[in-house]
Amino acid sequence: MTNAPSGFEYRVVGDGELIITHWGRRATTLRGATAENFLLDVTKQDSQELMARATGNYKRGNERTAKNHPRNSTL
Repeated sequence: MTNAPSGFEYRVVGDGELIITHWGRRATTLRGATAENFLLDVTKQDSQELMARATGNYKRGNERTAKNHPRNSTL
């Protein structure tokens, strides 16, 4: 079972500006070539995963390891 990203939406505003929101709150704004590349990629890939990566809001696979690290233990 994987935790796929959800709750992301995007809209194009202004002159080539793209806003990505997560559960209705602005997560990031893409402009210029970055916004153009995003629009090209969103038709080829999972849009939720792509938006999660664009905002930096995605699982990295090390959460369990970090949780068990001595630095993060509660005494």
